Amino acid sequence: MGPIKTGLRIGMLAVSLLALSACSTFTGTGVSVSQTGDRPAPTVVPEGTDPEDVVIGRREHPRIIAAYGGVYSDRPAEIMVARIVGRLLAAANQPNAQFQVTILDSAEVNAFALPGGYIYVTRGILALASDTSELAAVLAHEIAHVTLRHARARTDRTRTTEIVDRVISGVFGGNGASDQAANLTRQSMAAFSQNQELEADREGIKFAGKAGYDPHAAARFLGVMSRFAKFSAGEDSGDGFLSSHPSTPNRIQKAVETARTMFGAPGFGETDRDGYLASVSGLTFGDSPSQGSIVGRRFLHPANKFTFSVPQGYTLQNSQSAVVGVAGDGEAVRFDSADVSPSLGLAAYLRSGWIAGLKTDSVTTQTVNGIEMASGVAQTDQWFFRVSVMRLDGQVYRFIFAAKADSARFEQGAEATLKSFRRTDASDLAQIRKVGVRVVTAKPGDTADSLAQQMAGLSRGSELFYIINNLFPGDPVQAGKKYKVVALQ
Repeated sequence: MGPIKTGLRIGMLAVSLLALSACSTFTGTGVSVSQTGDRPAPTVVPEGTDPEDVVIGRREHPRIIAAYGGVYSDRPAEIMVARIVGRLLAAANQPNAQFQVTILDSAEVNAFALPGGYIYVTRGILALASDTSELAAVLAHEIAHVTLRHARARTDRTRTTEIVDRVISGVFGGNGASDQAANLTRQSMAAFSQNQELEADREGIKFAGKAGYDPHAAARFLGVMSRFAKFSAGEDSGDGFLSSHPSTPNRIQKAVETARTMFGAPGFGETDRDGYLASVSGLTFGDSPSQGSIVGRRFLHPANKFTFSVPQGYTLQNSQSAVVGVAGDGEAVRFDSADVSPSLGLAAYLRSGWIAGLKTDSVTTQTVNGIEMASGVAQTDQWFFRVSVMRLDGQVYRFIFAAKADSARFEQGAEATLKSFRRTDASDLAQIRKVGVRVVTAKPGDTADSLAQQMAGLSRGSELFYIINNLFPGDPVQAGKKYKVVALQ
């Protein structure tokens, strides 16, 4: 059901989905791009890997697919990515290696690699890049992590983070051995080191330049990602590419110096802006409607046909792990779902230990809008929780309201949210709009400012226009040149 599923992480509930993907080969180089289906992942891995790498990659691959909203299906983008990786592998002296590249259906700006030749890019990073060389820089960096064995070294370090399991188990009653969120937390704690990032930068720039792409694109795109991270501050931006691939002025300067040392001044190499923009035209931007849509203080899920509203003062965010609402006065609400046996009653499930500190005598049951619910309160040293679960069409959903202390207003807000949970109707679904990337051609007399006005209908749309096109207010634009805008589709 999109991003909303079960799981626990330190301090809050998180996602745990289960999905599988397979691949379709678009080039003769052993590069494949994930699509839905029932075929297995590739069995050939980059030279220098060992059988255990294959096991690691195959084990984690479906979990990564699940945690990032599934595979994004877009044929032009898939073909473009496969061709870029094919050229990069040849430049990296890995022409016979087989990599599986997966485009993830996530707005997050991210890219990463797993042992065994698994590389992931989100549609968010595809939407942010402006030409083929910028995407090639990202993919070359991730290929470098694999060929340099960084992904395996990071995996080895996760074995030393058992304290994470103990914290999760002790604080929230989670099972760290089997909990998907614990696995994701361990991966986050074992991120690539700064030296590994700089080493992958150098190798990636070398691969991209040797493949004929603009080697200066790496520094250029690091700057764009840094701008976008600042733009997205407060919107879960800490989980993206720049949290595990930190972008600092020093790192960008090193990328510039590496490109100049290896290939000379800017002007060398292919950028293929028009070809790239043609491949990403129509790409979904932001949250996928299939994973739920936020309309003001309301959340609507078209596939599962439910909706709810949060109290005034809350700002909703639809992340890969859950729907989260945050209020400026230190309150928050988190919504996700869980796979619960139909034979287990909601009250019994609420008491089953998946959240610590629950006051079992507080558990009550009720029916709201024809939907069965159970609610209770929980308390830890620093937080007070109001927890509710409900069953709709066989699926169990969970609300966790958190505040530093209980109050009548906090209780009323939680109750109002629960009472708003109901099935959607046609008028609800009519409010959902898909937002996507559209490519426009600048006309004589156009400026960056005038083109940015095409996005004025979106929240902070003009500011976003400058970032996704690597422009600044007042910059001139070239007549006949193509630019990206984000618009309703």
